[in-house]
Amino acid sequence: MNEYEVLTRYSRGERDFRGLDLSSANLMGAQLTHANFSGDNLMEASFARSHLERCFLMEVNLNGAFLYSANLSYAKLKGSNLIEADLTKANLTGAQLPNVDLTGAKLTGALLDWVSLYRANLPGVNLCGANLKGINLRCANLTGANLNWTNLSGARLSGALLKGAQMNGVKLNGAFLNGLDLGPVNFSAMELMDVKMSGGKFPGANFSGANLSGSQLRNVEMGEANLKGADLHSSNLRKACFLQANLMKADLREVDLRNADLRGANLNLAQLTGADLSNANLQGAYLWGADLDGACFRGADLRGASLRGAAAIGADFTDALLAGATMPDGSIHG
Repeated sequence: MNEYEVLTRYSRGERDFRGLDLSSANLMGAQLTHANFSGDNLMEASFARSHLERCFLMEVNLNGAFLYSANLSYAKLKGSNLIEADLTKANLTGAQLPNVDLTGAKLTGALLDWVSLYRANLPGVNLCGANLKGINLRCANLTGANLNWTNLSGARLSGALLKGAQMNGVKLNGAFLNGLDLGPVNFSAMELMDVKMSGGKFPGANFSGANLSGSQLRNVEMGEANLKGADLHSSNLRKACFLQANLMKADLREVDLRNADLRGANLNLAQLTGADLSNANLQGAYLWGADLDGACFRGADLRGASLRGAAAIGADFTDALLAGATMPDGSIHG
Protein backbone atom coordinates (compact mmCIF):
# COMPACT_ATOMS: atom_id res chain seq x y z
CA MET A 1 0.00 0.00 0.00
CA ASN A 2 1.37 3.44 -0.90
CA GLU A 3 0.57 6.87 0.51
CA TYR A 4 -2.18 7.53 -2.04
CA GLU A 5 -4.03 4.38 -1.03
CA VAL A 6 -3.66 5.32 2.62
CA LEU A 7 -5.25 8.73 2.04
CA THR A 8 -8.03 7.22 -0.08
CA ARG A 9 -8.89 4.55 2.50
CA TYR A 10 -8.69 7.11 5.30
CA SER A 11 -11.20 9.32 3.49
CA ARG A 12 -13.53 6.30 3.37
CA GLY A 13 -13.35 5.90 7.13
CA GLU A 14 -10.56 3.31 7.49
CA ARG A 15 -8.18 3.94 10.41
CA ASP A 16 -6.16 0.72 10.71
CA PHE A 17 -2.89 0.95 8.76
CA ARG A 18 -0.72 -1.37 10.81
CA GLY A 19 2.19 -3.35 9.39
CA LEU A 20 2.82 -1.21 6.31
CA ASP A 21 6.05 -0.18 4.62
CA LEU A 22 5.65 3.54 3.93
CA SER A 23 9.32 4.46 3.98
CA SER A 24 10.01 7.77 2.19
CA ALA A 25 6.25 8.33 1.75
CA ASN A 26 5.05 11.87 1.14
CA LEU A 27 2.19 12.62 3.53
CA MET A 28 2.81 16.31 3.98
CA GLY A 29 -0.22 18.18 5.31
CA ALA A 30 -2.27 14.98 5.51
CA GLN A 31 -5.29 14.69 7.81
CA LEU A 32 -4.74 11.38 9.62
CA THR A 33 -6.08 11.93 13.13
CA HIS A 34 -6.84 8.80 15.19
CA ALA A 35 -5.14 6.52 12.60
CA ASN A 36 -3.20 3.46 13.71
CA PHE A 37 0.28 3.09 12.16
CA SER A 38 1.74 0.87 14.88
CA GLY A 39 4.58 -1.36 13.71
CA ASP A 40 4.95 0.45 10.38
CA ASN A 41 8.15 1.36 8.60
CA LEU A 42 7.94 5.14 8.19
CA MET A 43 11.64 5.71 7.80
CA GLU A 44 12.40 9.09 6.13
CA ALA A 45 8.68 9.65 5.49
CA SER A 46 7.51 13.25 5.28
CA PHE A 47 4.72 14.31 7.61
CA ALA A 48 5.41 18.05 7.61
CA ARG A 49 2.36 19.97 8.88
CA SER A 50 0.36 16.74 9.00
CA HIS A 51 -2.42 16.20 11.50
CA LEU A 52 -1.57 13.12 13.55
CA GLU A 53 -3.47 13.97 16.71
CA ARG A 54 -4.19 10.95 18.92
CA CYS A 55 -2.61 8.57 16.40
CA PHE A 56 -1.17 5.21 17.39
CA LEU A 57 2.49 5.11 16.33
CA MET A 58 3.85 2.48 18.70
CA GLU A 59 6.98 0.49 17.77
CA VAL A 60 7.26 2.51 14.55
CA ASN A 61 10.43 3.20 12.59
CA LEU A 62 10.47 6.97 12.14
CA ASN A 63 14.23 7.30 11.75
CA GLY A 64 15.03 10.34 9.64
CA ALA A 65 11.34 11.24 9.28
CA PHE A 66 10.42 14.84 8.48
CA LEU A 67 7.81 15.92 11.01
CA TYR A 68 8.28 19.67 10.81
CA SER A 69 5.33 21.46 12.44
CA ALA A 70 3.33 18.22 12.54
CA ASN A 71 0.55 17.94 15.11
CA LEU A 72 1.25 14.87 17.25
CA SER A 73 -0.68 16.00 20.30
CA TYR A 74 -1.73 13.08 22.50
CA ALA A 75 -0.24 10.59 20.03
CA LYS A 76 1.11 7.30 21.38
CA LEU A 77 4.68 6.56 20.23
CA LYS A 78 5.80 4.03 22.83
CA GLY A 79 8.98 2.20 21.84
CA SER A 80 9.35 3.96 18.49
CA ASN A 81 12.64 4.97 16.86
CA LEU A 82 12.98 8.63 15.89
CA ILE A 83 16.73 8.72 15.40
CA GLU A 84 17.66 11.96 13.57
CA ALA A 85 13.98 12.71 12.98
CA ASP A 86 13.11 16.37 12.41
CA LEU A 87 10.45 17.43 14.92
CA THR A 88 11.15 21.14 14.63
CA LYS A 89 8.08 23.13 15.79
CA ALA A 90 6.07 19.90 16.11
CA ASN A 91 3.18 19.86 18.57
CA LEU A 92 3.76 16.99 20.99
CA THR A 93 1.50 18.24 23.76
CA GLY A 94 0.42 15.33 25.93
CA ALA A 95 2.10 12.76 23.67
CA GLN A 96 3.27 9.44 25.10
CA LEU A 97 6.89 8.66 24.17
CA PRO A 98 8.18 6.16 26.73
CA ASN A 99 11.22 4.15 25.66
CA VAL A 100 11.59 6.07 22.39
CA ASP A 101 14.99 6.68 20.82
CA LEU A 102 15.43 10.34 19.87
CA THR A 103 19.19 10.27 19.37
CA GLY A 104 20.14 13.18 17.11
CA ALA A 105 16.52 14.31 16.72
CA LYS A 106 15.71 17.98 16.17
CA LEU A 107 13.20 19.37 18.67
CA THR A 108 13.83 23.10 18.33
CA GLY A 109 10.62 25.01 18.98
CA ALA A 110 8.62 21.83 19.62
CA LEU A 111 5.67 21.99 22.03
CA LEU A 112 6.36 19.42 24.74
CA ASP A 113 3.91 20.35 27.50
CA TRP A 114 3.02 17.37 29.70
CA VAL A 115 4.82 14.90 27.43
CA SER A 116 5.93 11.52 28.76
CA LEU A 117 9.50 10.62 27.81
CA TYR A 118 9.93 7.97 30.48
CA ARG A 119 13.13 5.97 29.83
CA ALA A 120 13.57 7.78 26.51
CA ASN A 121 17.01 7.90 24.89
CA LEU A 122 17.93 11.55 24.34
CA PRO A 123 21.74 11.84 24.41
CA GLY A 124 22.96 15.21 23.18
CA VAL A 125 19.43 16.39 22.37
CA ASN A 126 19.00 20.15 21.92
CA LEU A 127 16.06 21.39 23.98
CA CYS A 128 17.43 24.90 24.49
CA GLY A 129 14.63 27.29 25.44
CA ALA A 130 11.92 24.63 25.20
CA ASN A 131 8.81 24.68 27.38
CA LEU A 132 8.95 21.32 29.18
CA LYS A 133 6.54 22.17 31.98
CA GLY A 134 5.32 19.02 33.68
CA ILE A 135 7.23 16.72 31.32
CA ASN A 136 7.95 13.17 32.43
CA LEU A 137 11.65 12.46 31.94
CA ARG A 138 12.05 9.86 34.66
CA CYS A 139 14.99 7.53 33.99
CA ALA A 140 15.56 9.22 30.61
CA ASN A 141 19.06 9.43 29.12
CA LEU A 142 19.85 13.14 28.79
CA THR A 143 23.63 12.76 28.77
CA GLY A 144 25.18 15.85 27.18
CA ALA A 145 21.76 17.38 26.48
CA ASN A 146 21.36 21.11 25.97
CA LEU A 147 18.75 22.18 28.53
CA ASN A 148 19.81 25.82 28.70
CA TRP A 149 16.93 28.20 29.47
CA THR A 150 14.34 25.41 29.37
CA ASN A 151 11.20 25.54 31.50
CA LEU A 152 11.20 22.34 33.55
CA SER A 153 8.74 23.54 36.19
CA GLY A 154 6.97 20.55 37.67
CA ALA A 155 8.99 18.18 35.49
CA ARG A 156 9.77 14.64 36.66
CA LEU A 157 13.49 13.96 36.32
CA SER A 158 14.04 11.39 39.07
CA GLY A 159 16.47 8.72 37.94
CA ALA A 160 17.42 10.61 34.76
CA LEU A 161 21.00 10.59 33.44
CA LEU A 162 22.17 14.19 33.17
CA LYS A 163 25.94 13.78 33.00
CA GLY A 164 27.42 16.65 31.01
CA ALA A 165 24.01 18.26 30.45
CA GLN A 166 23.94 22.04 30.06
CA MET A 167 21.43 23.60 32.46
CA ASN A 168 22.16 27.34 32.48
CA GLY A 169 19.12 29.44 33.32
CA VAL A 170 16.81 26.43 33.55
CA LYS A 171 13.52 26.79 35.51
CA LEU A 172 12.96 23.94 37.97
CA ASN A 173 10.24 25.23 40.29
CA GLY A 174 8.38 22.24 41.73
CA ALA A 175 10.45 19.78 39.68
CA PHE A 176 11.23 16.25 40.88
CA LEU A 177 14.99 15.63 41.02
CA ASN A 178 15.03 12.97 43.71
CA GLY A 179 18.13 10.80 43.80
CA LEU A 180 19.98 12.59 41.00
CA ASP A 181 23.77 12.77 40.98
CA LEU A 182 24.62 16.11 39.39
CA GLY A 183 27.98 16.65 41.06
CA PRO A 184 29.30 20.24 41.04
CA VAL A 185 26.40 21.65 39.00
CA ASN A 186 25.99 25.43 38.71
CA PHE A 187 22.52 26.45 39.90
CA SER A 188 23.51 29.90 41.13
CA ALA A 189 20.70 32.47 41.34
CA MET A 190 18.19 29.95 39.96
CA GLU A 191 14.49 29.66 40.84
CA LEU A 192 14.12 26.26 42.55
CA MET A 193 11.11 26.88 44.77
CA ASP A 194 9.33 23.74 46.00
CA VAL A 195 11.82 21.50 44.17
CA LYS A 196 12.12 17.87 45.27
CA MET A 197 15.78 16.84 45.48
CA SER A 198 15.78 14.34 48.34
CA GLY A 199 18.63 11.84 48.19
CA GLY A 200 20.41 13.85 45.51
CA LYS A 201 24.18 14.24 45.29
CA PHE A 202 25.50 17.76 44.66
CA PRO A 203 29.00 17.88 46.20
CA GLY A 204 30.75 21.16 45.42
CA ALA A 205 27.67 22.51 43.62
CA ASN A 206 26.99 26.23 43.31
CA PHE A 207 23.60 27.28 44.69
CA SER A 208 24.66 30.79 45.68
CA GLY A 209 21.72 33.19 45.62
CA ALA A 210 19.34 30.43 44.52
CA ASN A 211 15.72 30.34 45.70
CA LEU A 212 15.10 26.91 47.25
CA SER A 213 12.29 27.97 49.57
CA GLY A 214 9.85 25.22 50.47
CA SER A 215 12.04 22.56 48.87
CA GLN A 216 12.47 18.93 49.87
CA LEU A 217 16.16 18.16 50.43
CA ARG A 218 16.10 15.22 52.82
CA ASN A 219 19.32 13.16 52.86
CA VAL A 220 20.83 15.36 50.17
CA GLU A 221 24.62 15.49 49.83
CA MET A 222 25.96 19.03 49.49
CA GLY A 223 29.40 18.73 51.00
CA GLU A 224 31.52 21.83 50.21
CA ALA A 225 28.63 23.27 48.19
CA ASN A 226 28.25 27.04 47.85
CA LEU A 227 24.88 28.20 49.17
CA LYS A 228 25.91 31.71 50.08
CA GLY A 229 22.84 33.95 50.21
CA ALA A 230 20.53 31.10 49.17
CA ASP A 231 16.88 31.20 50.23
CA LEU A 232 16.01 27.90 51.93
CA HIS A 233 13.32 29.06 54.31
CA SER A 234 10.64 26.51 55.24
CA SER A 235 12.60 23.73 53.50
CA ASN A 236 13.03 20.15 54.69
CA LEU A 237 16.76 19.46 55.08
CA ARG A 238 16.48 16.58 57.52
CA LYS A 239 19.59 14.35 57.59
CA ALA A 240 21.16 16.46 54.83
CA CYS A 241 24.96 16.65 54.53
CA PHE A 242 26.42 20.17 54.37
CA LEU A 243 29.93 19.20 55.42
CA GLN A 244 32.11 22.33 55.09
CA ALA A 245 29.44 23.95 52.93
CA ASN A 246 29.19 27.73 52.57
CA LEU A 247 25.80 28.86 53.95
CA MET A 248 26.89 32.39 54.77
CA LYS A 249 23.92 34.81 54.81
CA ALA A 250 21.59 31.98 53.80
CA ASP A 251 17.90 32.25 54.73
CA LEU A 252 17.26 29.17 56.87
CA ARG A 253 14.20 30.37 58.75
CA GLU A 254 11.87 27.61 59.91
CA VAL A 255 13.94 24.92 58.16
CA ASP A 256 14.06 21.31 59.34
CA LEU A 257 17.73 20.46 59.89
CA ARG A 258 17.23 17.63 62.34
CA ASN A 259 20.12 15.15 62.29
CA ALA A 260 21.84 17.18 59.56
CA ASP A 261 25.63 17.12 59.12
CA LEU A 262 26.92 20.69 59.27
CA ARG A 263 30.46 20.01 60.46
CA GLY A 264 32.78 22.87 59.55
CA ALA A 265 29.99 24.67 57.69
CA ASN A 266 30.04 28.45 57.30
CA LEU A 267 26.77 29.79 58.71
CA ASN A 268 28.04 33.28 59.43
CA LEU A 269 25.24 35.88 59.35
CA ALA A 270 22.72 33.18 58.40
CA GLN A 271 19.07 33.54 59.42
CA LEU A 272 18.06 30.53 61.51
CA THR A 273 15.06 31.89 63.38
CA GLY A 274 12.69 29.09 64.29
CA ALA A 275 14.93 26.47 62.66
CA ASP A 276 15.01 22.95 64.09
CA LEU A 277 18.58 21.63 64.42
CA SER A 278 17.82 18.89 66.95
CA ASN A 279 20.61 16.29 67.03
CA ALA A 280 22.43 18.05 64.18
CA ASN A 281 26.22 17.83 64.01
CA LEU A 282 27.72 21.33 64.00
CA GLN A 283 31.23 20.49 65.19
CA GLY A 284 33.59 23.27 64.17
CA ALA A 285 30.82 25.20 62.40
CA TYR A 286 30.91 29.00 62.16
CA LEU A 287 27.80 30.92 63.20
CA TRP A 288 29.24 34.39 63.68
CA GLY A 289 26.50 36.99 63.84
CA ALA A 290 23.85 34.41 62.92
CA ASP A 291 20.23 35.00 63.95
CA LEU A 292 19.33 32.01 66.14
CA ASP A 293 16.20 33.49 67.73
CA GLY A 294 13.87 30.63 68.64
CA ALA A 295 16.08 28.00 67.00
CA CYS A 296 16.16 24.51 68.52
CA PHE A 297 19.56 22.89 69.16
CA ARG A 298 18.32 20.09 71.42
CA GLY A 299 20.93 17.33 71.52
CA ALA A 300 22.98 19.04 68.80
CA ASP A 301 26.77 18.67 68.72
CA LEU A 302 28.30 22.17 68.79
CA ARG A 303 31.73 21.21 70.09
CA GLY A 304 34.33 23.67 68.80
CA ALA A 305 31.72 25.73 66.99
CA SER A 306 31.85 29.53 67.02
CA LEU A 307 28.68 31.48 67.86
CA ARG A 308 30.48 34.77 68.39
CA GLY A 309 28.06 37.70 68.09
CA ALA A 310 25.10 35.43 67.31
CA ALA A 311 21.61 36.50 68.42
CA ALA A 312 20.54 33.51 70.49
CA ILE A 313 17.51 34.93 72.30
CA GLY A 314 15.04 32.14 72.87
CA ALA A 315 17.33 29.48 71.37
CA ASP A 316 17.03 26.05 72.98
CA PHE A 317 20.37 24.34 73.75
CA THR A 318 18.94 21.60 75.98
CA ASP A 319 21.28 18.57 76.03
CA ALA A 320 23.52 20.17 73.38
CA LEU A 321 27.25 19.40 73.41
CA LEU A 322 29.04 22.74 73.76
CA ALA A 323 32.56 21.81 74.90
CA GLY A 324 35.05 24.26 73.40
CA ALA A 325 32.34 26.26 71.65
CA THR A 326 32.72 30.05 71.45
CA MET A 327 29.53 31.53 72.86
CA PRO A 328 27.80 34.71 71.62
CA ASP A 329 29.56 36.82 74.26
CA GLY A 330 32.98 35.50 73.18
CA SER A 331 33.50 33.17 76.12
CA ILE A 332 34.65 29.58 75.60
CA HIS A 333 32.28 26.97 76.97
CA GLY A 334 33.98 24.70 79.50
